[in-house]
Amino acid sequence: MRLSAFQPPRSPAAVAALELATRYHTESVRNHVIRSWLWAEAFAVVEDRRDIDHELLYVSALLHDIGMAPAFDNVALSYEEAGGHVAVALTTGAGWQAERSRRALEVIVRHNWPAVDPTLDVEGYLLEVSTALDISGARPEALPKDLVQEVLAEFPRLQLAQEFGRDVVDQADRKPHTAARRLVDGGVVAKLQSNPLEQSN
Repeated sequence: MRLSAFQPPRSPAAVAALELATRYHTESVRNHVIRSWLWAEAFAVVEDRRDIDHELLYVSALLHDIGMAPAFDNVALSYEEAGGHVAVALTTGAGWQAERSRRALEVIVRHNWPAVDPTLDVEGYLLEVSTALDISGARPEALPKDLVQEVLAEFPRLQLAQEFGRDVVDQADRKPHTAARRLVDGGVVAKLQSNPLEQSN
């Protein structure tokens, strides 16, 4: 399995999602959301997951943390829900039907669930396991080592541990009713620092 096997969609929604991620995120977080998409697609291959809406998965992965960006931070909503609504607006503008736009919101919100049943939402499941790998270091042995090294070389982690740790603590402090509080209480800052991908970087 090689990085070249995974080509991003070239649809208007996909192009716009990458543009937003590039414009509003730091390079560290932009690389994180791209890696999250790549890990999700790789998990789909190794686990033989089928009937995946690849465009939906890409857009959701690229926008799953956009609610942390100052321009889209919401005073009351969790960062994942705020980001999901950005995805609804973007995909609606790109011509998606209302039900499919809502799916982007669902996938982004569910990526912060403790676990997602793939029979309920396969795209939500793939984004949850991929972000768990990239942030917390869950299941680092599940994907081929050569692919992992190739992805990290192309999209390095840079200052992700410091930046994401700072931002999620800020979200938890200001919005303690959201999943950010659970993540912080669950030790996500330490998990970021000890993530095996940090050592592989």
